[in-house]
Amino acid sequence: MKRLPLLSAVGLLATCLAGTAGAVPDLVIVVRHAEKAAEGGSDPALSPAGEQRAHALAQAVAGLRVNAIVTTQYQRTRATAAPLAQALGLQPQVIETRRGDMPGHVQAVADAVRALTGTVLVVGHSNTVTPLLAALGGPALRELCETSFHHAFVLQPAAAPLRWAQLSYGAPSAAPPEAGCL
Repeated sequence: MKRLPLLSAVGLLATCLAGTAGAVPDLVIVVRHAEKAAEGGSDPALSPAGEQRAHALAQAVAGLRVNAIVTTQYQRTRATAAPLAQALGLQPQVIETRRGDMPGHVQAVADAVRALTGTVLVVGHSNTVTPLLAALGGPALRELCETSFHHAFVLQPAAAPLRWAQLSYGAPSAAPPEAGCL
């Protein structure tokens, strides 16, 4: 699959898809949190590279009229969404994860997203991004690699058939992908 820069590809996709009526939400953008610091225990902050990626995300989706943001309680997801949330004056909706209940968390996020309208950004984790895509009617994809941070997925949930794209934003992830994951 050819990867396109997120800004141009998502803009093109949004323009092409804008005519579909009744989409609730119209567009869903799903990303993994940006690179995390090596220290910080179970809730590390973003690394300097992660902070740069968070700003790249805000720039990449700036023209898509994001009107809702969903994150987890962890500071790495909240910090990834922060530059965009601040620029748009949005307060992200936090869906807490529950240890050992990843399927329940994915379902809770999917339910929250379905209740929103407009364009929704979801910032998740390597083990929740692709299951969330599937829960929203998208394709069943392999999980993201632990070293993979540049992927963005865009869905138009109400399209029949559902339309989606896998895109890239910011700098390529520093480490090459591991076998068996994206």
